[in-house]
Order: sequence, then structure tokens, then C-alpha cells
Amino acid sequence: MTVIHKIYRDDVFEVRHMADEEHDGMRLDQFLGVYLESFSREIIKKKIKEKEITIVGRPGVHKPSSPIHHKDEIIIRFYKSKYEDEYWKGQKLELQTTPDIVYEDNDLLVISKPAFMSTHPAGRHLFNCATVFFEMKYNHTIHSLHRIDRETSGILMLGKNPKMATEMMERFEDDDVKKCYLFVARIGPEFKHEDYFIANERMGNPDEGLKRIVVQSYPENSNEGKHARTFFYIIAKNENYVIGIACPQTGRQHQIRVHAKAHGFPLIGDKLYLGSYEMFQRFKDMVATEEDHDIMELPRHALHAIALKIPYRGAEKLFITKIPTDLAGWITTHTEFKIPDLEEKIQLTVKKYYNSF
Repeated sequence: MTVIHKIYRDDVFEVRHMADEEHDGMRLDQFLGVYLESFSREIIKKKIKEKEITIVGRPGVHKPSSPIHHKDEIIIRFYKSKYEDEYWKGQKLELQTTPDIVYEDNDLLVISKPAFMSTHPAGRHLFNCATVFFEMKYNHTIHSLHRIDRETSGILMLGKNPKMATEMMERFEDDDVKKCYLFVARIGPEFKHEDYFIANERMGNPDEGLKRIVVQSYPENSNEGKHARTFFYIIAKNENYVIGIACPQTGRQHQIRVHAKAHGFPLIGDKLYLGSYEMFQRFKDMVATEEDHDIMELPRHALHAIALKIPYRGAEKLFITKIPTDLAGWITTHTEFKIPDLEEKIQLTVKKYYNSF
């Protein structure tokens, strides 16, 4: 299906599609199911009933069974709802919705993405997105060159035009990009108190269905899972917590979080790996207990993309950002570590890592 245009406003997102020849004769609800793959048929039917779906130029009431014809234009409207809000201990969080700009020129945009901001629209998260924010600001399409999880904050690169997007995405595909992440974790009994080590545990998703989101770690010499490698640098620790830099060499799902847990220091706020799948579901369904909140300590997992190095215009470009406000506040409140000291150690550690290549 061809997207003709997209319009974002403060509380509504409107997208206009043109039906391709392959969609000719398809039911309206089936056509919508192709685009709204994360929506159930019941939700799609509800959107049609509530007139949030319009077949342009076709009078009368639209039904799920209404046929679609080649070159029909279909407008789909999404209204901002409570499902995009985030809560902690029953209170709605005041989210940062304006990203900090780390670097910008006519072709490239490098930002520090706030926690809970999506890279681009997906599923029920359509408004608080990096690409959406800058498309509204600049009134033209912004291209995501890579992605980081919603809860993960930090360095994110965006292209301002298709040529730059293609060029920079090739850098990511060719493994020319080196990333470093700041993390805050809780010390467990398996932690060996090493200041530097390399994690080589393999990773895989053995479960099916909804539980497939949980990644398991396996010994390096195992036949299960896939090869994964992460460099870990511990820059501060006390009896209960560690703060460090993780530099992944591979790009497995949840890699840093799984490797951290495997080495005895799961990230605070990590509902899956400090908690469990069941706890993750309770938070998702907004029925998490007081004990769940006490275990997590933070509304999101404490992971921040602190630095990224990439070839750009004939030179190696290093982009680096600061400790985000929420993590800095937690560190100040819960530990004796000083933010300026940590910032200095981060700079030294990141440069040490990049100088090793």
C-alpha cells in the first residue's frame, strides 16, 4: 500500500493510503490489517465504527466488509490516548518530550533521545517519537538510521534526506559504528568485582508466543543461542550498586541487559531481567504491586547510549552525551557518587575504548 501523506498534530495523527492493485476487492478490515498489524480485528472494527477510517469520495457508512478498489484513498486517524502515558506508583510521569540536539548539519541530526520516546511510530506509540518530533519541527520527512529501545535513552542518529539516510545506514550494516552505553545496576551474589571484562555468553529466545521477548544466556562453548560479545568497564561501585560503560561488539536483542544479568549485576529498573516475565506483564497491565516498584527502583531500565563513533565525511566522528537527568537524580539520591566525577570517568573510559581500535 502506498502512503500519500502523513499529518501530525498535538493529539491526532492522520495517514492517507492508496490501495495498490493487489488490494483490489479486499475487505476494508483486511486492508487495514495489513497496515495495522499490531491492532486486533476488534480494535480495527471499532475504529471503522467510530468513523476514524474514511474511504475518500465514498458516501454512506463504511463497514468492515466494505470493498476496497485499486487506487482508493483511505484516511486513517489515530487520536492520542492514555495508552501512550507512562505511570510509576500510580502517578502519571511527566516525560521529557524535547530531545537534546548533540550535533546537526544540513544532512544529519544526532540527538540524545529521552527515555520513553520511541525512535519512530510503531504500535500504540505514535506521538512521542523522535522522527515525529523533528518532522513537525522541519515540516519534511526525517529518516531513522538505527533504533534504540523506548526505555533506553541516549545517542540516536537521524537523516534529513534519503541520500544521507542510505549512506549512513550502510555504515551500520557494515559494522563501522562503535557504541558505548552507560548503565546502573544492582550487585548480585554472582558479581566477581572485576573492573574490566569481556562477556561472551551466547544468546537466544527459546520460548514461543509472548515469552519469546525474554532472551536467555548460554555458556560461550554452548551450541545454543548465537554468539554475542560485550566489553564492560566498571567506573564506580559500592556494596549495592555498580555504574559502568558497556560497549557491545554484536547487536543481539537485549544484549547488554542479558550479559549484565549473566555476570551478576542486573540493571535497576529492568522489569524482565532484574524482575521476571510475570513482573514485566504486571507493569505492562498497570497492576504492578508496591513490592514490584520497590524491586525496580526506577520507572525504566537504567541504560543510556552515552557515545557513538562513526565515519562521517572522511573522518571518524565521536558523538557523546551526558548522564540523563533521571539517572543523575537517582545516582545522587541513592549513592555517594558525584555526577561531575562520573562524567569525567565516562569521558576517559569512552576515549580509552575507542583508542583501542
